[in-house]
Amino acid sequence: GNAYQGLGEFKTAIKYHQRHLEIAKEVGDKAGEGASYGSLGNAYQGLGEFKTAIKYHLRCLEIAKEVGDKAGEGASYGSLGNACDSLGEFKTAIKYHQRHLEIAKEVGDKAGEGASYGNLGNAYQGLGEFKTAIKYHQRHLEIAKEVGDKAGEGRSYGSLANAYQGLGEFKTAIKYHLRCLEIAKEVGDKVGEGASYGSLGNACDSLGEFKTAIKYHQRHLEIAKEVGDKAGEGKSYGNLGNVYCSLRKFKTAMEYHRRYLEIAKEVGDKAGEGASYGSLGNDYQGLRQFKTAIEYHRRHLEIAKEVGDKAGEGKSYGNLGNAHRSLGEFKTAIKYHQRHLEIAKEALLATEKGRAQALRDLMATKYQPGDSLMQGASHISLRCVTSSTVFIAINGPCVYFWVCLSEDNIQMKKVHVNDYKFQDELERFIQLLNETTLKEIRERDTVKIENLPPDSSTEEEKANDVIRVDVRHSQSSALKKLHDIIVAPIADLIEGNEITFVPEGSFCLVPYAALLDSKSSYLSDSFRIRVLPSLTTLQLIHDCPADFHMKTGALLVGDPCFKHIIYQGRRLVQLPGAREEVEMIGRILNVPPLTGEMATKHEVLKRITSVALVHIAAHGKMETGEVILAPNTTRENPQPQEEDYLLTMKDVIEAGLRARLVVLSCSHTARGEVMAEGVVGMARALLGAGARSVVVTLWEIGDEGTLEFMSFFYDALAKGKKASEALNQAMKCMREIEKFKEVIYWAPFVLIGDDVNLDFKDIGSRNK
Repeated sequence: GNAYQGLGEFKTAIKYHQRHLEIAKEVGDKAGEGASYGSLGNAYQGLGEFKTAIKYHLRCLEIAKEVGDKAGEGASYGSLGNACDSLGEFKTAIKYHQRHLEIAKEVGDKAGEGASYGNLGNAYQGLGEFKTAIKYHQRHLEIAKEVGDKAGEGRSYGSLANAYQGLGEFKTAIKYHLRCLEIAKEVGDKVGEGASYGSLGNACDSLGEFKTAIKYHQRHLEIAKEVGDKAGEGKSYGNLGNVYCSLRKFKTAMEYHRRYLEIAKEVGDKAGEGASYGSLGNDYQGLRQFKTAIEYHRRHLEIAKEVGDKAGEGKSYGNLGNAHRSLGEFKTAIKYHQRHLEIAKEALLATEKGRAQALRDLMATKYQPGDSLMQGASHISLRCVTSSTVFIAINGPCVYFWVCLSEDNIQMKKVHVNDYKFQDELERFIQLLNETTLKEIRERDTVKIENLPPDSSTEEEKANDVIRVDVRHSQSSALKKLHDIIVAPIADLIEGNEITFVPEGSFCLVPYAALLDSKSSYLSDSFRIRVLPSLTTLQLIHDCPADFHMKTGALLVGDPCFKHIIYQGRRLVQLPGAREEVEMIGRILNVPPLTGEMATKHEVLKRITSVALVHIAAHGKMETGEVILAPNTTRENPQPQEEDYLLTMKDVIEAGLRARLVVLSCSHTARGEVMAEGVVGMARALLGAGARSVVVTLWEIGDEGTLEFMSFFYDALAKGKKASEALNQAMKCMREIEKFKEVIYWAPFVLIGDDVNLDFKDIGSRNK
């Protein structure tokens, strides 16, 4: 039975395991009876009949407990965990694997301990927690090496590869798949060797390297046929079909997918049968034979429900909706898309769970929300979504978008980015586009920023210029390229005149307001824009007590006195432009600013906890989130120490912040330097400290430009405009002035967090 199972002939294996079970019962061999139940469970798992598998594993567990077989008990828990993992019940799977781990440690079963670490890694991988998964797989690898378990070592390399693939790190994944392949060859594991080729093919497919992918899948197919691995043969046919479908060779894809379907039925692989029906549906859809496609997608849906495959179920609903829409059957299409929406919403919440966890925890301590919110992503409500909210996630060379218009209106879109050699490094590609954006706007002939520094690129930066040149020499600029990647795919889904982006990674640093469409119109021409670290951030803000954030008072800090400070071995220059800025704002608000020797760290911390508006214009160390203020007058040492003048985010968090709006204006040096990563980090920290919204600057623009922008911004706020409206209006006003019309002057300003308005009468009267 085990031998046939190894060949993927699960139905034949089941016959032998059932004969073993009969004989074990006949002779009263309880241990053998338990073992045969376990083997039957594994065979049914191979067939994709996971619920039947669980039934047999539970019977095996009962007998192991009955006869006192601790090792068998642990193994049963592990098998139950694997079955639950296959059903997508990852949290239950983790509980079973942890029980297996405890027993393995208790009885000194090193191999079992390693296996349970590997299985825990697989379960966390299913939850999308790839970094946690990697830790468990690495522990499995260590133990496998320690006990000389070559097969286990190979499996752990394969699992590490899959986890890195989940993170989109395909080159690292390929490295581990190749190591797995080496070991499979070394130990003579032909089935494992074939599977490794299949995994390498999938990784290359994800990179868009279709020819290489086909070679790997064909090698897997050859080996599967050679050793009689029917399940592997079926999978390789399916994978080849997927690659040809990506190449839009639908008829060739169909031939491979039909062969996969035949084998899946032959060996009783229900999950594979469902997947092949779905793939054939896609092939027919590509050929515009929509009615036939619908038949296949329905069959996929039936099987997905039968085996508990949630992802497959959602995919089927989406495909059915698309096919009916293509036929003009819109009511039916809507019905299927609504069901797909429900499952997509569950997927969105699962993705959201891992977003900005530390920030969520910090905000929770400030706002003290109810228990239901802190129980996890499944309790996150989208009721606080009041405008087009675009949630962006990266997976390999693909960008996933969820466009939420309301709690009941979510559209999901997957976009494969085919650009240059950086397909496998999308995160880096977006980073380079961001860098190219600034380089382009600085190099425009009409831009005359004061004191721009000479080019001092490192060798690495010069090497990266290849991509920058590619971007610049393409049909569009970097700003247009970013628009093509981020906005164009979802433009038809966005409604209204406001967009809220919930980005990750390098997408957090994009100057969204300046993105250019094909007609050379800026995104901010049509939309007010803001950014959120996560949906949970917005919900925590919206669910906080009504009286949490202050409605009166303002703290305006500009040009603190630096004359006694030596910071990192140098004296700091004063910022007269920053002083002029806060004095101008003070006149609008009727609030006296803190400047010069009055702008001490002690005074700022004393006032910052009880005002609705905080505006800081000073030197800052963006990468660490620190602001340099005037030293405390009560210090003991004549020479100020850092703790006397350096305002850290830790200081602000400990003091507590209840401001509706914080403006960080650190753009006075006119060097045009990018500060994006640091200021975005500071904004998150300020939200975590209790601020409702934060305005930051992604790069420096100089005194004159900053003063002009802030004048427009605060004038609009004073007229009752919301922060996003005021920011948008200030940008448009800047573009109307010849001197400041270039992107570099108006595009760096970003609103992060909620959209607030301020009553300047209340603010001014409080400060009188």
